[in-house]
Amino acid sequence: QLQLVESGGGLVQPGGSLRLSCVASGFTLDYYGIGWFRQAPGKEREGVSCISRSGSRTNYADSVKGRFIISRDNAKNTVYLQMNSLKPEDTAVYYCAAKVDWRGECVMTPNDMSIWGKGTLVTVSS
Repeated sequence: QLQLVESGGGLVQPGGSLRLSCVASGFTLDYYGIGWFRQAPGKEREGVSCISRSGSRTNYADSVKGRFIISRDNAKNTVYLQMNSLKPEDTAVYYCAAKVDWRGECVMTPNDMSIWGKGTLVTVSS
């Protein structure tokens, strides 16, 4: 069974940091580009960041650029999202998702992803 499992969410004060992890089981991430997405209550799911299979290409939503960093460790079958300078508007359920990467692309469109995790809740509040 192909699974992605997110962890690392929680409650953090504004200005704080969290690191999310996305671990794959049942398959190897070596051939997959990975995206991080988030969905706040009453809002559509949006792309936050993505990374190509080799890690050579990354992309970020404008709202998180300069604050979030995506990385991957294929030996550990894990992708990370380091979130710094968190704001209340970053509050959401965060999901990772995978898509087979044939071209070294970085995909941040929810409809293009084929394997999804169940999400981890991030709450930014004082």
